[in-house]
Amino acid sequence: MRHSLMIAGLLCATTAAAQDKPVLTVYTYDSFVSEWGPGPQVEAAFEAECGCDLNFVASGDGAALLARVLLEGDSTEADIVLGLDTNLTAKAADSGLFADHPALDVSWSLPIDWADPIFVPYDWGQFAFVYDRTKTETVPADFEALAASDLTIVIEDPRSSTPGLGLLYWVKQAYGERAPEIWAGLADNIVTVTPGWSEAYGLFLEGEADMVLSYTTSPAYHLIAESDDTKAAAPFTEGHYLQVEVAAKLAGTDQGALADRFLAFMTSDAFQSLIPETNWMYPAVTPAAGLPKGFETLIRPEKSLLYSATEAAAIRDAALAEWQTALSR
Repeated sequence: MRHSLMIAGLLCATTAAAQDKPVLTVYTYDSFVSEWGPGPQVEAAFEAECGCDLNFVASGDGAALLARVLLEGDSTEADIVLGLDTNLTAKAADSGLFADHPALDVSWSLPIDWADPIFVPYDWGQFAFVYDRTKTETVPADFEALAASDLTIVIEDPRSSTPGLGLLYWVKQAYGERAPEIWAGLADNIVTVTPGWSEAYGLFLEGEADMVLSYTTSPAYHLIAESDDTKAAAPFTEGHYLQVEVAAKLAGTDQGALADRFLAFMTSDAFQSLIPETNWMYPAVTPAAGLPKGFETLIRPEKSLLYSATEAAAIRDAALAEWQTALSR
């Protein structure tokens, strides 16, 4: 009986200790928290030093993430949102739901200058159409060539997906007033439009389309993780649109100090060294060991396209309307 009482007491003490740990809730996208994404390793590394419970909540791609937080407003359970990008930061900042982070002494490895009081970058990449070298012999060199070809593509919905929204801006910045014409030409190449990146890339791998909207870094996964060099990103002469992914803390969080600690942790080698081989993007801060072998084989576009956060917010509705009109015909 004494042993039973002792065991019961120990269980109660363990449960109480676990309940005493502060919980940091981070809304992010599905692939980040998948078993092959950075989430599990980030969770283990941060919890080892914070004495807390890091709780990731998958909430769709970046646009869906922001939509959820805006819908929940001040009642959101999120302390941090991880997975927005510069196409969404102006709308996020205007909501008043996000707070400044403490100053960070960081030497960013980004292709653009970075100084934002709210949003902390953790990786970056450039959008590209990925194809299989063994199946696609003639690779289009730009959007016009793609539209004129018989190649099929899978893209993501710009209303729910950051890659999908990035594609809108890519076409718009490359072609300006001709964007509706480009979309009209691409309409018959599009097999389907998926809610997020994971669904689109899965369809491509299943052979449902010749090409998929993804990143210049996507072939690194196949090369490094699968020893498969058949996947490649098509270089486009008009340039490639840049994506910088960011995180920020919610103004209403009751774990402000812990949230700031996590944002600082994101810039550390422990976090950044995970990015290339789990999120398959370029890290925002180059790890001490450098990039993994295989990244040197990736295309490096000479021209990067990018709207500022305010420009992206200003043209979003018009660009979306052009896309919807073209695909509804």
